[in-house]
Amino acid sequence: MPATSSRQSVPPKARGEPTEADEARTVRRRRAIAASVLVFAAAAVALVIVVATVGGGAHVKRAPTAAGVGRGTSAHASSARKSAPGPFAVGLRVLRLVDHTRTMTLPGGRSQPRTLVTYVRYPALGRPGQADLPNAPPAGADGPFPLVVFGHGFAQTPALYQLLLQSWVRAGYVVAAPVFPLENADAPGGPDESDLTNQPADMSFVISSLLAESSAKAGPLAGLLDTREVAVAGHSDGGDTALATAYDPAYRDGRVKAAVILSGAEIPGTLTSGFPLSGPPLLATQGTADTINPPSATYAFYEAAHRPKFLLRLLGADHLGPYSNKQPQLGIVERVTTAFFDTYLKHKTVALTRLAVAGNVPRVASLTSEP
Repeated sequence: MPATSSRQSVPPKARGEPTEADEARTVRRRRAIAASVLVFAAAAVALVIVVATVGGGAHVKRAPTAAGVGRGTSAHASSARKSAPGPFAVGLRVLRLVDHTRTMTLPGGRSQPRTLVTYVRYPALGRPGQADLPNAPPAGADGPFPLVVFGHGFAQTPALYQLLLQSWVRAGYVVAAPVFPLENADAPGGPDESDLTNQPADMSFVISSLLAESSAKAGPLAGLLDTREVAVAGHSDGGDTALATAYDPAYRDGRVKAAVILSGAEIPGTLTSGFPLSGPPLLATQGTADTINPPSATYAFYEAAHRPKFLLRLLGADHLGPYSNKQPQLGIVERVTTAFFDTYLKHKTVALTRLAVAGNVPRVASLTSEP
């Protein structure tokens, strides 16, 4: 399919040690995102209410290490039919996943195993709507469903992205959103962006943990996942994390079949040998008025990536709004990302047409397609 709009070509981003531009980008992120916290306080409060509702019903366990799980194969996936189209109600379970093979150092010097509180939304029985249904029975008879692991941005939590993540679940995906332990808004001692390089391994650990939950003989998520169909996605620093998990030789997880990067960039020092020829399909999105993640950062890794790849430009959009609550941009992102997942995780070729239509909105959005 030919490109549906022109794209801006920029020189590749310098790689290796962090540059002055990288440091300035970090400062801009911290200042702008900190200033935005009050704007999105309502979303954070909503998530706290959900967690309180789950309470003792949250599923708490020691998760297996990444090395202890196979590369996404199970009898559940190989024998079950593809998931029904939906729309589905949105169930929510909160998992506390502990990686005993890695530690993190807290303020004061105390070390503990790396722990990821993970919000798992899944297609559930019930009436589709905007509310999460804590511990609702899964719509297992309509599965199995592909898995999407989503990373939040610096000084944020998954609460900010609730509407976007729910839209994927209603379309027939299980979405796992971990809280990165040292970069989140409530991290002990405050968010620490230097922990970014540890987050790709966090994503892989969450993938392994969810595949193990699905492959178990019993449990609330048993048999729910099509374990061969896994994607990573993320916004800002979470997008940096997903990009490294999908493509960088040092972090790459071969189970990842698609990647969605929302206003992200390369982690300095990663992808030094370039993008792999056999990497998963890429969808990159970028607001043209984003002052935290400059458009040039997205254009650089998009240019370097191999096909199939897609670039959604949100005209005049900022860094946070299109992925949280700003319309019509959020609706466009929901439709474009869902069509991308349908194409490469559910293998519906007709979804490419939906992708092109949803991504080209006069004066609001334009999509470059290189399938």
